[in-house]
Amino acid sequence: MIHSLKLQNFKPFKEQLLEFRPLTLLSGLNGMGKSSVLQSLLLLRQSYQQRVLQRGHLALNGDLVRIGTAQDALFEGAEEEFISFELSVKLHKEETMWKWRFAYDQKADVLRSESVPNTSEIHEFCLFGDYFHYLQAERMGPRNVYEMADDMVRQHFQLGTAGEYTAHFLSLFGNCDINTVGLQKINTQKVHQTFEHPNQDTLELLGHPKAKSLELKDQVEAWMGEISPGTRICLTSNTDIDLVSIQYSFGIGNDITNKYRATNVGFGISYTLPIVVALLASPPGTLILLENPESNLHSRGQTKMGELIALAASSGIQVVVETHSDYILNGIRLAVHSGKTNHEDVQLHYFQRKEKQGQAFIDAVSPRIDRNAKIDKWPDGFFDESERNLITLLKPRHM
Repeated sequence: MIHSLKLQNFKPFKEQLLEFRPLTLLSGLNGMGKSSVLQSLLLLRQSYQQRVLQRGHLALNGDLVRIGTAQDALFEGAEEEFISFELSVKLHKEETMWKWRFAYDQKADVLRSESVPNTSEIHEFCLFGDYFHYLQAERMGPRNVYEMADDMVRQHFQLGTAGEYTAHFLSLFGNCDINTVGLQKINTQKVHQTFEHPNQDTLELLGHPKAKSLELKDQVEAWMGEISPGTRICLTSNTDIDLVSIQYSFGIGNDITNKYRATNVGFGISYTLPIVVALLASPPGTLILLENPESNLHSRGQTKMGELIALAASSGIQVVVETHSDYILNGIRLAVHSGKTNHEDVQLHYFQRKEKQGQAFIDAVSPRIDRNAKIDKWPDGFFDESERNLITLLKPRHM
């Protein structure tokens, strides 16, 4: 699990230390640096995948993120020309710290490290392995068929950054219990010190009470039903052409509609399905990064999504969420209020722009949630727009 991340001279951050917990929520107005926090983690992962991080290099462009060149990555008010990432993690039940300090080369898109940490065990940490999901804001919309990706799905348990492999993933692992997909490979590789089998209480905590069973497909349908009541998912695999078709039907009890093509259902379900699958399938020890899980969802669906995210974090998964939705936040608070999520497992960060000696920079305020789901401080702009609008609407109209 990530315990903390320190950024220096990276994009809008002069120097910023962020604490992480099982559930970390990043919020703030547009352009305040939320995405930059996720990008710092993604840069490390893609550099590892390109086999350059092991040599102390940072690849600014790749499949996960494209920054450009060093001049796009450096904080514009930097007093010294370097970029530094410091990552504190829990590995094998011990605290481990990795620090990279990259030299600045204005036109370069691969930065060289001035100091290379001991990364002999880095391959065992979730950020750099298979037990990781990143679902970007621009996810794949409705399609009638989705491509199979046998290596990415069967061997590496990936959904794709846009959720493009979700249908194939669900067709392969739909009969597995939730919170367990990939554990067989973990045991084979003998890295079970980091990943543990969930117990029955954990499965029942994450599981939807109205689902037919604890199997992944049944649970996905039940949680998707909170977004669109009575959702049923029909998957058909055609291995001859490496495609999976997906259709939806809806109903309560025995009264079920005909099957509809995904393109006739709408964006909300297609955008949400990969997130629900990732949260339900992943074993304890997995790291999930989510951008805007509220996209294309009704307010009730956003609230339920917040609850599910909190329950996943209570089931041993670390979730980092970038969101603009007060409904997502309140869904998390409801999980805390019900006692299903420990308030100490939730970390909030609100990013805002400040100015010092004529230099603008981004700073994070970190409100805390107590056991009653109350928040100790509400900085200006922190999910307060609804209250502001209500106050205005309650005032007498000026004639």
